[in-house]
Amino acid sequence: MKHGVKGLMGSLRFRLLAATVLGVSLAMVLAGVVLNGLFHEHVMRQFEKGLAQQLDQVTARLSADAQGQPLIDAQSLSDPRWHRPYSGLYWQLDDVTPATPRPGVLRSRSLWDTQLALPADVLRDGEIHAHELPGPGDSRLRVLERTVRPDERVRWRLSVAADLKDTHEAVAGFQRVLATSLAVLLLLLLAAAWAQVALGLRPLLALQQALNTLREGRTPRLTGDFPSEVQPLVDNFNSVLDRNDEVVGRARTQAGNLAHALKTPLTVLDQASRQTDTAGLAPLVQEQVQLARRHVDWHLARSRMAASSGLPGQRVPVVPTLQGLVRVMQRVHAERQLTITLEEPDEHVQFAGEAQDLQEMLGNVLDNACQWAHSAVRIRVQPVPGTTSRGAPGKCRVDIEDDGPGMPAEQMPRVLQRGVRLDESVPGSGLGLAIVQELVTLYGGALQLQTPAQDRGLRVSLILPAALTKPTSD
Repeated sequence: MKHGVKGLMGSLRFRLLAATVLGVSLAMVLAGVVLNGLFHEHVMRQFEKGLAQQLDQVTARLSADAQGQPLIDAQSLSDPRWHRPYSGLYWQLDDVTPATPRPGVLRSRSLWDTQLALPADVLRDGEIHAHELPGPGDSRLRVLERTVRPDERVRWRLSVAADLKDTHEAVAGFQRVLATSLAVLLLLLLAAAWAQVALGLRPLLALQQALNTLREGRTPRLTGDFPSEVQPLVDNFNSVLDRNDEVVGRARTQAGNLAHALKTPLTVLDQASRQTDTAGLAPLVQEQVQLARRHVDWHLARSRMAASSGLPGQRVPVVPTLQGLVRVMQRVHAERQLTITLEEPDEHVQFAGEAQDLQEMLGNVLDNACQWAHSAVRIRVQPVPGTTSRGAPGKCRVDIEDDGPGMPAEQMPRVLQRGVRLDESVPGSGLGLAIVQELVTLYGGALQLQTPAQDRGLRVSLILPAALTKPTSD
C-alpha cells in the first residue's frame, strides 16, 4: 500500500493534475467570494439609493403648523406601501430637541402600532446615517436618517426604513446561481486539464515504448515522431548510444589486437619449452616477456585513454600542471643541471579534458626533451588565435623545445610509431610519444615535431582542446 501511494505521489500525471485541481479550485473559490461580494455591494448600493430617494420624498413633505409642530401629508406620498400595515417600507419622525426629546412623534401607517427603535445618534445638519436593525415581525430593516432643523430651537430626526428580505433573497438566489455556475466551470476546466495532461504526456508514453523496443533489441536507436521539446532528449540519448557503441567497438578491437600481439610471444615460448637444449632459454624468455609487457602496457594505456577522453565539463589549468612537472623533472635530472624555462605562460589557458591525461601527455614529452637536451629545455603555452573566445572550447598550443641533437625530418614520423626507438642506448620502451600521439588524437588535437630555427634540438608542439578563463572584449 505504501509503495502504491508513493508511486502515485511520484507520478508526473498525478502532480500535474493535483496542481491543476488545487490551483483551479482556489481560483474558483476566490472568484466566488469576489463576485458575491461585488454583487452584494451593488445590490445594497442600489437599495440605499432607492431608500435615499424615499427619504428625500418624505423630507420634501415635511412642514410645521402654526404651533411649530411637524406635519407630513401622508396622502401626497406616492408609494402605496406607506399606507399598508407592515408592508416593509416605513418612515418615522422623532423630536430630538435636547430640552424635549420625543420619539415617534409622527410615523407612517405601515408601522401601525410599532416604532422604530433607532440607536442614539448625533447627526450634523443634512448628514445621512445608515443603520441595520430589527423591525416588525422579526424582519431586518435598513434605515437611513437625517436631521431637520426648522429653526434654531427645534431639531427633528426623520428616518426611512425598508425590509431587507427581498434583497437577501436576491443575494441568496445569486449565490446559488453563482455556485452552480462556478461548479460547472470547475468541472469543465478539470476535464480540459485532464485532456491537456493526457495529450501532453503522450510523447513520454511513446518514448517509453521506444525504450522498450530498444531494450528488447528490435532497434539500435530511439526512433519515432517526437515533439520539439522531447526531440533534444532523444537526440542526446542516441548520441550516448553511439558513444557506447564506439567504446564497445574500440574495446573489442583492443582485445583483439592484444590477443593477436600476445600470440607470437606465447608461440615462441611454447616452442622453446619443447626444446631439450635450454642453454639460450633464459634470454629468450626474458626477451619475449619484455615484448609481451610492452604490448600489455600499450593496450592498457589505449584503453584508459579511450575511456577518459571526451567526457564533458572537465577543465584543467595548463600552467600549474606544467609547473608541477617542471619541479619533478628538475629533481629527476638534477645531476645534469638542466635549465627548464616556462616562458611567459598564459595563466588563463585551461585544458578541456582530464588532468591525468594532460599530465600523461606533457610528462612524456617533457621527459623525452630532458633526456635528449644538452643544457636547456624551453616551454611555451599560448592559445591558438581565432579558436577561443568567451570561454568557449577552442585550442591551445604547448611547445616543448630542447637543445639536444635533434633528428632528421625523415625520421620524425617513425618516432610516433609504438615501440620505435632511434637510440637503444637511451632507456625507455619506445611508447612515450606514441601514447602521446594516440591520446592527442582521441582529444581531437595534433602532435607536431619540428626543428627549431637555430637548426639544433627538437620542438614538440601539442595542439589541445582548451578554454580561456579570462573575459574577452567584443
